[in-house]
Amino acid sequence: MSRRIEIELTSSRPDGSWTWRAAGAREPKGVLDGTLLSQGSKPGDVVKAEAEFDIDGITIVSITQGRVKVDKVEKIALVGNDKPFEAVTQQLAKKDRGDRGDRRDRGDRRDRPARGDRPARGDGAGRDTDRRPRRDNAGTGDKPRGPRRPHFEAPPELPQRPKAKRLKAGSTNRKAVLSELPEDQRPIAELALQGMQTVRQRLKDANAALAAEGKPTMPEQSVLQMAENLLPRLRVADWLDRAEAARKDLAELDLRDLRSVVAAANDPVIERAENCRELVAELRTGLTARADQEYQNWLQDIDAALGVGRIVRALKLAGQPPKAGAIFPDELGRRLAVATSQSLVADALADRWIAVLEAVAFAPIRSQVTVTSKPETITPDLAKTVERLGALLPQIAASLGIAVASTSHAPKPLRTVRPPAKKLPPKPPTAPTAAVVTEVSADVVTEAPADVAVEVVVEAIVESAPEVVETPVAETPSTDEG
Repeated sequence: MSRRIEIELTSSRPDGSWTWRAAGAREPKGVLDGTLLSQGSKPGDVVKAEAEFDIDGITIVSITQGRVKVDKVEKIALVGNDKPFEAVTQQLAKKDRGDRGDRRDRGDRRDRPARGDRPARGDGAGRDTDRRPRRDNAGTGDKPRGPRRPHFEAPPELPQRPKAKRLKAGSTNRKAVLSELPEDQRPIAELALQGMQTVRQRLKDANAALAAEGKPTMPEQSVLQMAENLLPRLRVADWLDRAEAARKDLAELDLRDLRSVVAAANDPVIERAENCRELVAELRTGLTARADQEYQNWLQDIDAALGVGRIVRALKLAGQPPKAGAIFPDELGRRLAVATSQSLVADALADRWIAVLEAVAFAPIRSQVTVTSKPETITPDLAKTVERLGALLPQIAASLGIAVASTSHAPKPLRTVRPPAKKLPPKPPTAPTAAVVTEVSADVVTEAPADVAVEVVVEAIVESAPEVVETPVAETPSTDEG
């Protein structure tokens, strides 16, 4: 069975035959009869051939016309013009209102027939005045519209107070203390800042590594005694770094961070330090002033939110006092309770009911809120919310006719659902850091024999040990009624 291939003529022989090869390749190749080619064939021509493949090789049976390059691009001839070039200009005519004629010459128009006696427009036929009234759903299909969802007008926004600064402590005093220590005691001091438990764990690991290598271990009690002797100076230096940073931003610092610094000053080591007494007194005075100011700001924000009708925001602010045990004014509490009760109306949306109940359940006026009218429809989400908050709002659950288990516990506020963070690619593994070996001073080690070299193995203390940062403890919002 023959097959069509493309071949390239390579050369002609004296006996009239031609050599060929596959177009664009070295193989296959062969010889064909020159009588199969057309007149004017020359080496390098590419033609289509019918070839038969058998055991002996490839035999060219016939030749068809080769590929002919055709120029299909139509060219447009540009004919020149001997006339000189003349630019085209445009000038707009000014408006002349006199072209409309003098409207005062139109004569008296009192003889114009009344509008009801005028003929109809167009061909003069009278209009059909008995038209049917237009349907309300005309142009929207035959299906009638359902009841419209009630529209809730959002109250105006209130200006937000600037966000408080977080504490960013320096390291000036700590570095000064470390620079005064001998070189062999600095790694132990860095560990002591992280706590004595960290020192014990590192010593235990170091002794295990020394025992595995057959080297003499070090007495743990001596190193622990060294760390305990260095710890008071380090704690004072660390507190001074935090206290100086707090004094710098005393008017704008977050109240929780300021409280943590003042609470840390109750340490007996810091109380005995003479260079800390003046700073402690200044921070305590500043904390009292800041707490009073934050309390006034808290009440003003609640009153402002209540004044513009932002009930949910006012309830959330009421449940987040600036400090635990803050007294909520009775007058402001009555106003907030009345406004909350008036917002729980029958025609309010279920989402509105859920938002108000979630906020009022953790406000100090939750026992004063009552339901004046039940919602038109209690959705499953609303019923589930009332069941969850029933331990805090029993009067509202009874008004809506929803049973609450007597053994139910007080729930916690719902957390804001944040979108999942984008996962970062894992970090490449790092090579293990070589251990740092430091010798302990001879005057500190009293229990070790004189002929035994005592060494402390600390695994990359300076490079790998994390910096000690004290995290302030968040206060639980007060939910006391009243």
